[in-house]
Amino acid sequence: MDKQAFYANARDDLRGPLDGVTVIEATTTWAGPMAGCVLADFGATVIKVEHPAGEVARLLPPYIPGTGLTVPHETVNRNKKNVTLDLKAAEGRRLFLELCKGADIVLENFKPGTLAGWGCGYDDVRGVKPDIIYVSVSGFGQFGPYCERPGYDPIAQNFSGWSSLNGEPGGGPTKAPTFLGDDLGGLHGALGALAALQHRARTGEGQHVDVALVDGLMFQSNGHLTAGLLGIPIPRMGNQFAIAAPVNVYACSDGRVYGGVLLDSHWKALCAHIGRADLAGLKAADRLERRDELDRVVADWCRGHTTAEVVDQLDSIGLAITRVNTFAESCHSDHVRERDMLQKTRLADGTEVPLTGPAAKFSRTPTRVHECAPSLGQHNAEVYGALGLDADALQRLQRDGII
Repeated sequence: MDKQAFYANARDDLRGPLDGVTVIEATTTWAGPMAGCVLADFGATVIKVEHPAGEVARLLPPYIPGTGLTVPHETVNRNKKNVTLDLKAAEGRRLFLELCKGADIVLENFKPGTLAGWGCGYDDVRGVKPDIIYVSVSGFGQFGPYCERPGYDPIAQNFSGWSSLNGEPGGGPTKAPTFLGDDLGGLHGALGALAALQHRARTGEGQHVDVALVDGLMFQSNGHLTAGLLGIPIPRMGNQFAIAAPVNVYACSDGRVYGGVLLDSHWKALCAHIGRADLAGLKAADRLERRDELDRVVADWCRGHTTAEVVDQLDSIGLAITRVNTFAESCHSDHVRERDMLQKTRLADGTEVPLTGPAAKFSRTPTRVHECAPSLGQHNAEVYGALGLDADALQRLQRDGII
């Protein structure tokens, strides 16, 4: 489909499908901020409540060259408003609850019990906003034997079993190179908030949504948790594919490609193309038994071609195939540009940097990176002013370390 045709009926008067929804986000680092990022990208007004000293995401490397700003912070906190507030202080707690009165959703990702101990937990918030949707994202969840354990992304990856299958056969457990547990926790947090929002629209009822990083990883593990309980062996496959062969990374004369065969029809087409009609009759089960042999056949053919030749030729006969890219290479792809996955954004210091754009595309209510990650307390006057605080009151709160 042509891009212009997809957006032919797009509105330009809304920030996204969640325009009009208000979210109060009391989060740190990645999982909670990711939930808020998704909702903000979808058009919600997300007000991030941050400690006056700033949170750790502002210090996560890598730094954007020539600035004091970091790529992770700018990525996960864009499209939000920012206020500072010390939730441990009585006045901070009061202001937080005042903010929650006008909110649809509250997001938090502190260790279970932390916000409740500060008087900002679910029961405290629903005391002032009975239909609030309160989303808690944590390592092990709000209940269970391990709920009080600190649980960060790599802990969740290793506890869940995910890391045990990552890496090459025969190797040791390997965590993901990205914050996979945090990302999935954030996505499930946003999805849970939207489901609860729909329930409230029908019934008027709010609720507490509990998302654990370990649960998110287990849920997205292709049923391996069930297989483990049933004693079904789960082999570590590396770049191979458990249910199909041959599939792998193959070296070419100028780089590597990833691809292979899923269907019998694809295998016949590949055999005809590479001159191995003698193997064309092998069915899926046969190919699994002869995986190593067939891998060598494909590898030998790829070795004599460039990556572009392999991709073009195999794509032309209907096979799934791609050059193995680094992020530094994929960012230059015309496809990435056309999908708006990099959007030029002016940061708080005036620097223009392409930030990663939203994944979901909406034909009627398009989404984009509207604003950069705000500076610490950038919206204090605006947000607290709406609660009735004047300049003198804000100065007093700042002098007392509340904001």
